[in-house]
Amino acid sequence: MAVASVVLTAPLASAQNLDAGKSPEKLFADGCSACHRSPRGLAKGRMSLTLTWFLQDHYSAGPDTAKALAAYLQSVDEPPPSAAAKPRAKSSKPRPPKPVQAH
Repeated sequence: MAVASVVLTAPLASAQNLDAGKSPEKLFADGCSACHRSPRGLAKGRMSLTLTWFLQDHYSAGPDTAKALAAYLQSVDEPPPSAAAKPRAKSSKPRPPKPVQAH
């Protein structure tokens, strides 16, 4: 009976968030860099809330950590290619053939 009373009256161990207080860069270095060389491109243009939920469900210790990591990944995400960098669509109007030059 004495053992049961010790177990029932002992303080419960509280879970600690080992990621608390770490910068997003440190979170990436500690948890992501084993599989990802760089944080660039990992956000893939996702909305902040969607990315936060994904990170919370799969990778982070809690919502605050997931939110910080999502913000960091979005801040270093590569911007989508600009309109100038995209190839232009071909005109439906056919081009005349080039003249043949004699040598």
